[in-house]
Amino acid sequence: MALTGSAAARVAAIAARQGKPAILRLAVEGGGCSGFQYRFGLADAVEADDVRIERDSVILVVDPVSLDLVRGASVDYVEDLGGAAFKVTNPNAASGCGCGSSFSV
Repeated sequence: MALTGSAAARVAAIAARQGKPAILRLAVEGGGCSGFQYRFGLADAVEADDVRIERDSVILVVDPVSLDLVRGASVDYVEDLGGAAFKVTNPNAASGCGCGSSFSV
């Protein structure tokens, strides 16, 4: 797992504005147009069984069940004409949808 500098900077800015720790949780849930979907949210703490990746004082955490589906992935923050969002580049995804928020394996 990797967290880009752009994603780390965005998480730090959001966390500072909300007065929360700079901990981004990535989870995978069933659903979306391709079978699985990514869920992002600020976490209050790192759980004992979370996998933890740190960059520039920002922590990315992934639970063990989700890790099997995103192992080796990279989380980035991109801004373009279509908007701004966290983007997961997942080597385990066989296909994905146009919005980039769901995938299949």
